[in-house]
Amino acid sequence: MVKSEASYLVAPGAAEYHEGVSKLVDQIAQTLSHEFGAFLIVEVWSAPEGGQANDPSVPTVLPTFTIRAPKTAKMTRTAEALAKRLRKIKVLKHGVEVELVRGGNAGPPMLPRLIAPARASELNCWFLGIAVPPVFRKANTGDQFPLVIRSLRRSLSLAMRQAYFEFARARTTHSPPHYHTLGRKAVVRAVWDVDRQLADVSNQFDYLLQLTPVNANSAWKEFEEGGFKQPPEFHYRPLPIDPTVLKSQLFKIPIERVEDPALQRLFQEKQEELELKLTMLRDRDTPRFLYESLTLFGSVRDGVLTLAEELLRKLPSNPPSGDLLFDAAEFSTQVQAEIDHYREISPVFKAKVQVSDDVSGLIVSRGKLMINSDLKLSRSRVDALLAHEVGTHLVTYFNGRHQPFQQLYSGLAGYEELQEGLAVLSEYLVGGLSTSRLRQLAARVVAVRMMSNGASFVDTFQTLHNDCKFTPRSSYNIAMRVFRGGGLTKDAVYLRGLVAILQYVSKGGDLAPLLVGKMAVKHIPIIKELQYRDVLKPVPITPRYMTNPDSVDRLERLRGGTGSVFDLVAENATRQNDA
Repeated sequence: MVKSEASYLVAPGAAEYHEGVSKLVDQIAQTLSHEFGAFLIVEVWSAPEGGQANDPSVPTVLPTFTIRAPKTAKMTRTAEALAKRLRKIKVLKHGVEVELVRGGNAGPPMLPRLIAPARASELNCWFLGIAVPPVFRKANTGDQFPLVIRSLRRSLSLAMRQAYFEFARARTTHSPPHYHTLGRKAVVRAVWDVDRQLADVSNQFDYLLQLTPVNANSAWKEFEEGGFKQPPEFHYRPLPIDPTVLKSQLFKIPIERVEDPALQRLFQEKQEELELKLTMLRDRDTPRFLYESLTLFGSVRDGVLTLAEELLRKLPSNPPSGDLLFDAAEFSTQVQAEIDHYREISPVFKAKVQVSDDVSGLIVSRGKLMINSDLKLSRSRVDALLAHEVGTHLVTYFNGRHQPFQQLYSGLAGYEELQEGLAVLSEYLVGGLSTSRLRQLAARVVAVRMMSNGASFVDTFQTLHNDCKFTPRSSYNIAMRVFRGGGLTKDAVYLRGLVAILQYVSKGGDLAPLLVGKMAVKHIPIIKELQYRDVLKPVPITPRYMTNPDSVDRLERLRGGTGSVFDLVAENATRQNDA
């Protein structure tokens, strides 16, 4: 557990080694105390076996962490910071007890002091001791519980880091800006090896492209000619990989060698997600695909469905306007101009645009925006789509490529919800999030719920067309996206992600950390930690919508809002009335 710390010493406790270890610790303490004015040694050891408190499966008696600290008030803040964080630890969903013992030897009771009290006082060297309950191993046998160890290691590391932070600010000349700056800055080779191997697996297939029908346009024509009575048959690209072989490569990656608990968890989540995506590609166009999609992207919860239905009911279903239409070639020209703008900001932005007849709508694939050759869109949607596809998806992709971790451009596990939520928010920030767009996102949620509950393609299409008042082609496009591959629930993440990002912003959340790469909401604290530790580089590219004065004003208004999607609707209405 201590090996994940920025500074540690593991030494034998046998009596014959004590003098040598003591001299080594004395020299370290003397050198660094002279540099910083004081020095802290935290000794960590496993508490003795025995009693139900050391059995994580017994909830009746909580395991106890014992902190040993000096009596002096000078160490009160440090000891209490450690105790406060330790109390947040959960072991198999159960809490823990924390006992703070003041006075006496702060080290393990079975070993002599590392430095004599008089010498420690001379060096202004202080001690804390932590006796860890042995809940991470089976009593009497020593067999370990690896998942408990993993969770405990991360929690204990954070607790100790906060104790270091309080000690540094209270007792030394060093004033760190945040407790995360006291974590590791150096990254061992095993981290880069695992990161590269995971990226190698991820880069061998394009998950979303493999699930995009290559005959979306021709299937629409057949569906229309048949009077919307027979479900279309979709065709897909042949798989460029053997999922079983790639899974074998995936699980040979030695993630257990990564000592840093924050990074190890990120890599494990990505490994699990890649395995599930490979299984879905293997099961494409089979009944199993839907259940795997539900596991990966989740189902539509009642609260999100209620919001979607409310949006469809309250927002007007406006007929197509007489706005100027852009075709694929014209929109491609706009995209290229936007790409050129970002390339002038940073040469790392090497995005491309391509018009193709074997994609549906717009799709971003590995730094390339692919546009369906039959695309038609109104002029009022151009700025919104540029912000969504280029300013968010492509910018975070190339910002991620600039980072030392390749996972940040390929995407941390579960990144889609936050990524799409941020992209839709960007549409609002540039003034292009229309009521028809919000209705479209709501309709996707309804369609996913219907499909998940067993509705057919035709039934879903008819509901979208007749009840939700979408045009036949729009109804087809929504249903096609949801039913592709055998039932893809991903389209529910757009509205869900928008709700999440609005709540984040309304609580004062900063958008800057979200630009580092592609991540989930749960990764934001870890990304901030890695930034504090100087493991991550500053982002080279900032989207236009983060610097445009009108966009900044809209963002500030959201910070004082309720975090509701209807805040955006009210803003749209106000803007239209002003116009």
